[in-house]
Formats: sequence, structure tokens, C-alpha cells
Amino acid sequence: MAQIIDGKLVSARLREEIRHEVEKMKEHGRAPGLAVILVGEDPASQVYVKNKEKACAEVGFYSEKYLLPETTSEHELIALINKLNANTDIDGILVQSPVPKHIDYKKIVDTIDPSKDVDAFSPVNVGRIMLGTYSLAPCTPAGIMELIASTGTDISGKNCVVVGRSNIVGKPMAMLLLHADGTVTVCHSKTKNLKEITSNADILVAAVGKAGFITADMIKPGAVVIDVGMNRDENGKLTGDVDFDGACNVASFITPVPGGVGPMTITMLLKNTLTSRKLH
Repeated sequence: MAQIIDGKLVSARLREEIRHEVEKMKEHGRAPGLAVILVGEDPASQVYVKNKEKACAEVGFYSEKYLLPETTSEHELIALINKLNANTDIDGILVQSPVPKHIDYKKIVDTIDPSKDVDAFSPVNVGRIMLGTYSLAPCTPAGIMELIASTGTDISGKNCVVVGRSNIVGKPMAMLLLHADGTVTVCHSKTKNLKEITSNADILVAAVGKAGFITADMIKPGAVVIDVGMNRDENGKLTGDVDFDGACNVASFITPVPGGVGPMTITMLLKNTLTSRKLH
């Protein structure tokens, strides 16, 4: 029976470490500062922004929140980001996606100073991740690395399979595993013999966005299984990309949904902001 990787527990431990570090930082200067910008009134985004604000307060960060109307122009948003780029109290800038259709999100990300890009989405930070010279890594893949580490698994030399090739999870995940000396295969919708590949994985990361897509027969006995999926089933219940009950009989460690990868994302955002504070 697989051991459950408790994301809430790992996240709480990391937040405690961050809080201690911030307390020491305050003795000799200022706390890390995070600015979160939300354009429009997307309900899910409003919840995320509230959670980020709460997390900042929990670890002693300084935070600023900008709730802008749907009608905000791209030019106005870029002007605000440039102001925050120049603000020495702000170490991290985050523009909550999605943004309204008349705003080019890519252009917005490009405007953020790479040293304040705590989502690590800018081309500069993506390039650094590719080269292995990064200080900031995308929050979800970085959180997954912490979850794998919490199991005591050494990634070096292991067969690592990432199912999904998104710019936010799949691709950077593959790079982080590669930098940890894993042997990495990235699978996607065009992959042939998927089951053959996944059943050879010592570490399997599922990030496809399809409920129950990874079944027990696709998992190598004793594998570490990380489920990034956040799907709703026909009853509206939150469910992952992995058939959890079946996988529990095969894997050695597995993340639940919810309570696995999810809690780590905001915590890694805090960690990136702390790192950014040290860079400034």
C-alpha cells in the first residue's frame, strides 16, 4: 500500500522555515515584498489572490494587492508593472492569469523584471532553467521537487516520466528532474506506447488534465507517483489525473488530490519571493 505524500505537511514545514528566515531578515532590514495584480473579476482568481495575501501575512511578508477593473488597458497595466519594477520594497511581482482578452499576457510577463518574476515564466528565467543557472523556478514543478525529496527518494539515475508538456508544469518539470540527474522522458497526446513508457518510470509525474487518465496497470510497482491534475468529476468532486485507489496498490508513494501538489504552489511562490529578496 502506497504511503501518502502529505502536501499540507511539507508545505507547513517549509512555511515555518520561511517565517524564521523572514524574522531574522527583519532584524537587519526589511521583509520580502510581494505585489499581486488581478485584472477583472474572475472568481477563481479572486480566491487565489486572497490565499496569496493570507500566505504572505502568515510568514511575515510585506504585500500589496492591486485589483484592477476589467477595462484596464494593456498600457495602464504595463505602467503599473514598471512602477513596481522600480519599487525597492517589492521583490516579487505576480499578475494573476487569466487576464482579459484585450491584454497580451506574454507581453505582460516580458515586462516584469526577471529578478522579480516569482512565477519564473519570463523568457529570461525559462532560459536560466534550461541552462541550470536559475534562482527562481516555476512554483508547481519546484513544489513537486520538494515533495519527492520528502520521500527520501534520490532522483539521480532514476527513470523519470512526465506526462504532459505544458510550459507551466511539464517542460520545466522535465528540466528540474534532469538537473537532479534523472533520466527523463516527456510524454504527451501524440506519444505512442504510453503504457510501456510509464510502467518503466521510477518517478511518474502526471500533468495532463484528464481525470483518472493514469491507471494502476500503467504504474511500475514501487514507483513514486505525483498527481498534478485538478479535475472535477461528474459529481463536481475534485479529482486528479491518476486513478488514486488503483495506484495506491502499486506505488510506493503517491500524492492525493486535493492535499498533494496544490498546497505546495503558493508556498513555493513565497520561497521564490524570499529568494528574490536575497538577490536584491
